[in-house]
Amino acid sequence: MSTNDRFDLPPNLPVPVDDGACDHLVGMEVPRAGLPSTGNLQVCLHDISAKRIVLYGYPRTGTPGVPVPKDWDLIPGARGCTPETCAFRDQHTQLRSLGAETFGLSTQTTAYQQELVQRLQLPFEILSDADLRFTAALRLPTFEFNRMTLIKRLTLIIEQGRITKVFYPIFPPDKHAAEVVRWLSITPPSS
Repeated sequence: MSTNDRFDLPPNLPVPVDDGACDHLVGMEVPRAGLPSTGNLQVCLHDISAKRIVLYGYPRTGTPGVPVPKDWDLIPGARGCTPETCAFRDQHTQLRSLGAETFGLSTQTTAYQQELVQRLQLPFEILSDADLRFTAALRLPTFEFNRMTLIKRLTLIIEQGRITKVFYPIFPPDKHAAEVVRWLSITPPSS
Protein backbone atom coordinates (compact mmCIF):
# COMPACT_ATOMS: atom_id res chain seq x y z
CA MET A 1 0.00 0.00 0.00
CA SER A 2 1.37 3.35 -1.03
CA THR A 3 1.23 6.58 0.92
CA ASN A 4 1.02 9.94 -0.81
CA ASP A 5 3.23 11.62 1.76
CA ARG A 6 6.63 11.77 0.06
CA PHE A 7 8.38 12.38 3.37
CA ASP A 8 7.38 9.01 4.86
CA LEU A 9 8.61 5.71 3.52
CA PRO A 10 6.04 2.93 3.53
CA PRO A 11 6.94 -0.25 5.42
CA ASN A 12 8.10 -3.37 3.60
CA LEU A 13 9.69 -1.65 0.62
CA PRO A 14 11.76 -4.09 -1.45
CA VAL A 15 15.45 -3.72 -0.66
CA PRO A 16 17.73 -3.26 -3.69
CA VAL A 17 20.58 -5.73 -4.15
CA ASP A 18 24.05 -5.04 -5.50
CA ASP A 19 23.86 -6.15 -9.12
CA GLY A 20 27.44 -5.06 -9.88
CA ALA A 21 26.25 -2.22 -12.11
CA CYS A 22 28.60 0.27 -10.40
CA ASP A 23 31.68 -1.93 -10.06
CA HIS A 24 33.44 -0.13 -12.93
CA LEU A 25 33.05 3.42 -11.57
CA VAL A 26 35.84 3.84 -8.98
CA GLY A 27 38.79 5.49 -10.69
CA MET A 28 36.80 6.77 -13.67
CA GLU A 29 37.08 10.39 -14.70
CA VAL A 30 33.76 12.21 -14.78
CA PRO A 31 32.79 13.82 -18.10
CA ARG A 32 34.08 17.36 -18.58
CA ALA A 33 30.81 18.54 -20.10
CA GLY A 34 28.52 20.86 -18.19
CA LEU A 35 25.21 19.75 -16.74
CA PRO A 36 22.27 22.18 -16.50
CA SER A 37 21.67 23.16 -12.87
CA THR A 38 18.78 24.54 -10.90
CA GLY A 39 20.92 27.67 -10.47
CA ASN A 40 20.60 28.28 -14.24
CA LEU A 41 24.26 27.38 -14.77
CA GLN A 42 26.16 24.74 -16.68
CA VAL A 43 28.06 22.87 -13.96
CA CYS A 44 31.21 21.02 -14.92
CA LEU A 45 32.20 18.81 -12.01
CA HIS A 46 35.88 19.23 -12.98
CA ASP A 47 35.61 22.96 -12.25
CA ILE A 48 34.39 22.61 -8.66
CA SER A 49 37.13 23.67 -6.23
CA ALA A 50 35.92 21.65 -3.23
CA LYS A 51 38.17 18.85 -1.94
CA ARG A 52 35.33 16.43 -2.61
CA ILE A 53 32.06 16.40 -4.45
CA VAL A 54 29.12 14.37 -3.22
CA LEU A 55 26.93 13.62 -6.24
CA TYR A 56 23.83 11.70 -5.29
CA GLY A 57 21.80 10.32 -8.15
CA TYR A 58 18.16 9.43 -7.72
CA PRO A 59 15.34 8.20 -9.99
CA ARG A 60 12.75 10.98 -9.72
CA THR A 61 10.90 13.11 -7.24
CA GLY A 62 7.15 13.20 -7.29
CA THR A 63 4.83 16.08 -8.00
CA PRO A 64 2.99 17.61 -5.03
CA GLY A 65 -0.67 16.60 -5.07
CA VAL A 66 -0.11 13.77 -7.54
CA PRO A 67 -0.36 10.25 -6.10
CA VAL A 68 2.70 8.01 -6.20
CA PRO A 69 2.39 5.77 -9.29
CA LYS A 70 0.78 2.45 -8.45
CA ASP A 71 3.76 0.18 -9.18
CA TRP A 72 6.49 2.57 -7.99
CA ASP A 73 6.80 1.00 -4.54
CA LEU A 74 7.41 -2.44 -6.10
CA ILE A 75 10.69 -1.34 -7.71
CA PRO A 76 13.60 -2.01 -5.32
CA GLY A 77 15.26 1.28 -4.40
CA ALA A 78 12.85 3.52 -6.31
CA ARG A 79 10.89 5.06 -3.44
CA GLY A 80 12.42 7.74 -1.23
CA CYS A 81 13.86 10.47 -3.46
CA THR A 82 12.30 13.34 -1.53
CA PRO A 83 13.26 11.98 1.92
CA GLU A 84 16.81 11.38 0.66
CA THR A 85 17.02 14.92 -0.73
CA CYS A 86 15.73 16.35 2.56
CA ALA A 87 18.38 14.35 4.44
CA PHE A 88 21.14 15.80 2.23
CA ARG A 89 19.64 19.26 2.85
CA ASP A 90 19.68 18.65 6.60
CA GLN A 91 23.30 17.38 6.49
CA HIS A 92 24.52 20.15 4.17
CA THR A 93 26.38 22.15 6.83
CA GLN A 94 28.13 19.00 8.07
CA LEU A 95 29.07 17.97 4.52
CA ARG A 96 30.52 21.41 3.84
CA SER A 97 32.51 21.31 7.08
CA LEU A 98 34.07 18.09 5.76
CA GLY A 99 35.15 19.87 2.56
CA ALA A 100 32.41 18.44 0.35
CA GLU A 101 30.20 20.22 -2.16
CA THR A 102 26.85 18.46 -2.68
CA PHE A 103 24.84 18.08 -5.88
CA GLY A 104 21.80 16.01 -6.72
CA LEU A 105 21.41 14.38 -10.14
CA SER A 106 18.37 13.06 -11.96
CA THR A 107 17.09 12.71 -15.50
CA GLN A 108 14.24 15.12 -14.81
CA THR A 109 14.27 18.52 -16.49
CA THR A 110 15.82 21.55 -14.82
CA ALA A 111 12.41 23.28 -14.71
CA TYR A 112 10.96 20.32 -12.81
CA GLN A 113 13.95 20.26 -10.46
CA GLN A 114 13.72 24.01 -9.78
CA GLU A 115 10.28 23.56 -8.23
CA LEU A 116 11.77 20.92 -5.93
CA VAL A 117 14.67 23.18 -4.89
CA GLN A 118 12.26 25.99 -3.99
CA ARG A 119 9.71 23.77 -2.24
CA LEU A 120 12.31 21.96 -0.12
CA GLN A 121 14.53 25.05 0.32
CA LEU A 122 17.63 23.22 -0.82
CA PRO A 123 20.99 24.92 -0.20
CA PHE A 124 22.61 23.05 -3.12
CA GLU A 125 21.92 22.62 -6.80
CA ILE A 126 20.31 19.71 -8.60
CA LEU A 127 21.82 18.78 -11.95
CA SER A 128 19.77 17.56 -14.91
CA ASP A 129 20.86 14.76 -17.17
CA ALA A 130 17.64 14.76 -19.18
CA ASP A 131 19.60 13.98 -22.36
CA LEU A 132 21.33 11.03 -20.60
CA ARG A 133 24.81 11.99 -21.86
CA PHE A 134 26.42 11.99 -18.41
CA THR A 135 24.63 8.75 -17.51
CA ALA A 136 25.73 7.07 -20.74
CA ALA A 137 29.33 8.30 -20.49
CA LEU A 138 29.72 6.74 -17.03
CA ARG A 139 27.44 3.79 -17.78
CA LEU A 140 25.38 4.56 -14.67
CA PRO A 141 22.74 1.97 -13.83
CA THR A 142 19.25 2.92 -15.01
CA PHE A 143 15.78 1.47 -15.25
CA GLU A 144 12.70 2.22 -17.34
CA PHE A 145 9.41 3.36 -15.82
CA ASN A 146 6.43 4.82 -17.70
CA ARG A 147 8.59 5.50 -20.80
CA MET A 148 11.21 7.33 -18.69
CA THR A 149 14.84 6.30 -18.26
CA LEU A 150 15.71 6.86 -14.62
CA ILE A 151 19.00 6.60 -12.70
CA LYS A 152 19.15 3.95 -10.01
CA ARG A 153 19.89 5.47 -6.61
CA LEU A 154 23.65 5.89 -6.08
CA THR A 155 26.16 8.35 -4.67
CA LEU A 156 29.54 9.18 -6.15
CA ILE A 157 32.38 10.81 -4.23
CA ILE A 158 34.49 12.74 -6.71
CA GLU A 159 37.96 14.15 -6.08
CA GLN A 160 39.82 16.18 -8.71
CA GLY A 161 37.51 14.91 -11.44
CA ARG A 162 37.78 11.21 -10.53
CA ILE A 163 35.34 8.94 -8.75
CA THR A 164 36.96 7.69 -5.54
CA LYS A 165 33.98 6.06 -3.80
CA VAL A 166 30.60 4.70 -4.86
CA PHE A 167 27.65 4.04 -2.58
CA TYR A 168 25.37 1.50 -4.30
CA PRO A 169 22.82 0.19 -3.67
CA ILE A 170 21.39 2.63 -1.16
CA PHE A 171 18.78 1.66 1.40
CA PRO A 172 17.06 3.17 3.24
CA PRO A 173 17.38 6.41 1.30
CA ASP A 174 16.38 8.69 4.17
CA LYS A 175 19.39 7.51 6.23
CA HIS A 176 21.93 7.70 3.42
CA ALA A 177 23.15 11.30 3.88
CA ALA A 178 24.20 10.45 7.44
CA GLU A 179 26.07 7.42 6.05
CA VAL A 180 27.96 9.71 3.64
CA VAL A 181 28.84 12.11 6.48
CA ARG A 182 30.18 9.21 8.58
CA TRP A 183 32.30 7.93 5.68
CA LEU A 184 33.72 11.38 4.87
CA SER A 185 34.55 12.00 8.52
CA ILE A 186 36.69 8.84 8.83
CA THR A 187 38.16 8.68 5.31
CA PRO A 188 40.82 11.22 4.41
CA PRO A 189 40.82 12.66 0.87
CA SER A 190 42.92 10.61 -1.55
CA SER A 191 45.23 13.52 -2.40
